[in-house]
Amino acid sequence: MKKELVEQIKNDPNYKELVSKRSAFSLKLTIAMLVVYFAFILTIAFDPSLLGTPLSEGSVTTIGIPIGMAVIIFAFILTGIYTKRANSEFDDLSNKIKNSIKDNA
Repeated sequence: MKKELVEQIKNDPNYKELVSKRSAFSLKLTIAMLVVYFAFILTIAFDPSLLGTPLSEGSVTTIGIPIGMAVIIFAFILTGIYTKRANSEFDDLSNKIKNSIKDNA
């Protein structure tokens, strides 16, 4: 890729907006996932009896199983949220950048 083209892309306001929005959004999702994950892990480390509580009297399944599954499902939901936004807003900005480069070429 030519240096001029790279500089043109870097100086495009749509590119700066894309980088800023995508970074901020991914940081928020990352923090959300880390909070949920580490809350689960720290609960296991410091209060394992809480997650070891049976779901019902005489049940072998503990409350930790559905909570662990919820952590995994939460990760899938965050992935879906990111993908939805990437396929709409972020792709629109990327297309604007491509079109402005084509127009200037």
